[in-house]
Amino acid sequence: MPPISGPSRLSYVSGPSERPLLYRTVDGVLKAAAAETPDRAALVVPFQSRRFTFAEFDGEVERVARGMVACGLKPGERIGIWAPNCAEWVLTMFGAARAGLVLVNINPAYRLTELEFALRLVGCRALVFAPRFKTSDYAAMLNSLIPELAMAAPGRLVCAAFPQLRLLVQLGTEVLAGTLSFDDLMASGHDLGAEALASIEESLDADQVFNIQFTSGTTGTPKGATLTHFNIVNNGFFVGEGMRLTADDRVCIPVPLYHCFGMVLGVLAAMTHGAASVLPSDGFEPVAVLETVARERCTALHGVPTMFIAELEHPRFGEFDLSSLRTGIMAGSPCPIAVMRRVVAEMHMPEVTIAYGMTETSPVSFQSQPDDPLDLRVSTVGRVHPHVQVKIIDTDGRVTPRGTSGELLTRGYSVMRGYWDDAQRTGDAIDAGGWMHSGDLAVIDEHGYCNIVGRVKDMIIRGGENVYPREIEEFLYRHPAVLDIAVVGVPDAKFGEAVCACIRLRGGMTATEAQIQEFCRGQIAHYKVPRYVRFVDSFPLTISGKVQKYLLREHLRAELNLTEEEHA
Repeated sequence: MPPISGPSRLSYVSGPSERPLLYRTVDGVLKAAAAETPDRAALVVPFQSRRFTFAEFDGEVERVARGMVACGLKPGERIGIWAPNCAEWVLTMFGAARAGLVLVNINPAYRLTELEFALRLVGCRALVFAPRFKTSDYAAMLNSLIPELAMAAPGRLVCAAFPQLRLLVQLGTEVLAGTLSFDDLMASGHDLGAEALASIEESLDADQVFNIQFTSGTTGTPKGATLTHFNIVNNGFFVGEGMRLTADDRVCIPVPLYHCFGMVLGVLAAMTHGAASVLPSDGFEPVAVLETVARERCTALHGVPTMFIAELEHPRFGEFDLSSLRTGIMAGSPCPIAVMRRVVAEMHMPEVTIAYGMTETSPVSFQSQPDDPLDLRVSTVGRVHPHVQVKIIDTDGRVTPRGTSGELLTRGYSVMRGYWDDAQRTGDAIDAGGWMHSGDLAVIDEHGYCNIVGRVKDMIIRGGENVYPREIEEFLYRHPAVLDIAVVGVPDAKFGEAVCACIRLRGGMTATEAQIQEFCRGQIAHYKVPRYVRFVDSFPLTISGKVQKYLLREHLRAELNLTEEEHA
């Protein structure tokens, strides 16, 4: 590819495409696949012993949607899903789409404080939840937050804390008082007339809001990125195009469905191409991934670098035949070149791609191509996605020359509608020109390849999870012994970065590292709990009194004897 010249030497790129954007709802994606390839595998969930063809899946989704409508849910109302990966998660997603509801993805790692905020912010009318997962007892947390639940009639909850919440649906066979089982939900729409869903379908539109996904907030509370059918259907489709997916592919999805990675880059990328989605386990387990890829003959595999490392390093890795693999996506944090080479060679993934984006842009803005040289697939995040515009600006808002770093901004079909019920933070993120400010520092080279070089904000990326220090700081200010706090990311060989909390204690008070960590557990997600806690007498400050976190990080690297992982 020849280098650019003239005005194009500015850091502005726009993704060309011969393929037009799709004007299709999420439900429309399923209906198209069911019509075109009814007998092909749509969803395979071996750990639940469940598998569906597109025709079968379409029929189950119809039952779920009918049940939702029969339970009184109306188009535009919000239904939350708080569960690990499972068949019911995907059924809820498409059932909500068919019933005209807004799906609210709730992180399974959320604890009381975060769940309470999320439910209240978006005004959930219904919540589908797992009874428990790993160390999380969701049923107990809900009983704690909603004391009225024990005496409520299923579907008729009246709750002081969450006045809009009426219906709770529990997965599994044991049913919590005041809730319906998922099977009961599906059965409840048995007598519903066909005209009920038909009238909803007539009112559905690709530009309507379908999905709310929470991103950590720099002001201490999560933000609800509000996405339309048009946003995520098209992003999923073009991600699938980048992997060259066809109806012959089977995509293994060990990444969480509550995140855009699993839901959009996984399920929607597959379904827009008539390919199968394969869920290897409810939470990431390297052996389950390897077993599933081998047994189901998966052709694509997704994951963050730490997942691929865990698979490659597992003592049983050599037992599994992974020769069916061809492609997949590695995203979430920088990939060491040695890992990428092993994935290509040892996992038989010559066409593995790298993707970059953010939830607010549905999420992918850049993706490498299968025929890009390996060094570019590791050292960059590829080139701009079709129908997407990106520019790099300096601190004065001017577009930088190619090769010069600045903040990455995205504009186009993929930009979210805004943050739910938060006009101020929406206005801070999306400017008058429709550009979404990413907060990431990036460089675009003369051939259009993008390299993410840092973060304008102090975001920590721990194993693919975005962690905003301010959110943890705001929480830890509740501890009675904490006077002042600064949270920073420090290098970590396994997760890329680890959370470190530097704390000034109140006079005459004491605390230990273990006590601070215990204060966090069960209240904030596990990946936000500080791995390191250091007690300090003061912070390095600017003249205006702001903590100089870059100096703090340098000091901590030396004190903790940590070094940056080498990346290509």
